[in-house]
Amino acid sequence: MSSVGWFFIALSTIGTIVVIWFAVDTRRAYIRIVGNSTIIPSPLGLIEFKRGGTGVPVLVIHGSGGGYDQGELIAKAILGDDFDWIAPSRFGYLRSTFHHGATFDDQAKAYAHLLDHIELKKVAVLALSHGGPSALLFAALYPERVYSLTLLSCGVASSSDVNQTQANQKGDALTMIFKFEVLYWLVRTFLRKQLMRLMGVSDSVIASFTTEQRTLVDQVIDYMAPVSPRYAGVTFDNKAAMPNERVAAICTPTLIVHAMDDTLQLFHNAEYAATHIPGSRLLSFNRGGHLLLVVEQAAIQAEVRQFILAHAGRAASWAHTNGERLAVLDRNQ
Repeated sequence: MSSVGWFFIALSTIGTIVVIWFAVDTRRAYIRIVGNSTIIPSPLGLIEFKRGGTGVPVLVIHGSGGGYDQGELIAKAILGDDFDWIAPSRFGYLRSTFHHGATFDDQAKAYAHLLDHIELKKVAVLALSHGGPSALLFAALYPERVYSLTLLSCGVASSSDVNQTQANQKGDALTMIFKFEVLYWLVRTFLRKQLMRLMGVSDSVIASFTTEQRTLVDQVIDYMAPVSPRYAGVTFDNKAAMPNERVAAICTPTLIVHAMDDTLQLFHNAEYAATHIPGSRLLSFNRGGHLLLVVEQAAIQAEVRQFILAHAGRAASWAHTNGERLAVLDRNQ
């Protein structure tokens, strides 16, 4: 057989292996998200969520590319089992309904319906990335239902800055990748470092990941698959109006956690929130990018837990149960 013949045989074999690999990975991703959540009806459509842990109730709001499963990942990474976490899928993610013309205000109303359904009058709110806009509006619209608000690398306000233009281009690229299941699979399988760059992380941060951090990063990336049932939500996030000056109406104790080198949700979001939300506190880190949660997990975990407990009035009992002494960290009180 000629070398050309062998080349086509090899190419065909490799193609077959890749197709099978893709099919197996995609099937595994779909299996992971089936049967692990609860779906309830509401005037705004179906709301999917998962609940776990015990203690102070915390509404955990996922970022772009997420769903209840990313919310669960955030809850376990930050809260552990010492909090009663509720992780909904936002509009257009997995089995939560998306309606054309929906807004982040509507999403905030959906959170209220969810809390009514599970009979919770008040919760702490913990939001990541593009979970920020609806979390901010929930705190603004329903202050009586929020103990505290914690923003982790969250989007808050629009900007015309040139750096924001570059960040928007990254968001557009990620949206395009999410449009096709096979494209996201190819990128996360063979171009993972490039994907992390699009996700707002520098090469120096990527190179510094420990084995444990790399495992958590891999979970974040792999848990965004399958992307097809999340694409409507990603598109919605990329186009919906940001809260901007409306955050000034928030009277809830607010902790803002952000990395200065985040190139996806720029640091100006944190500065804007800190400037406009009365009594808020900004906890900034020099490095970590948009995966700050991974890079500074231990520090963020301690700060967020204590902040939530302090404002939920449970710090003393939690400290007694865990044999630890807590300090109230909200220095603005």
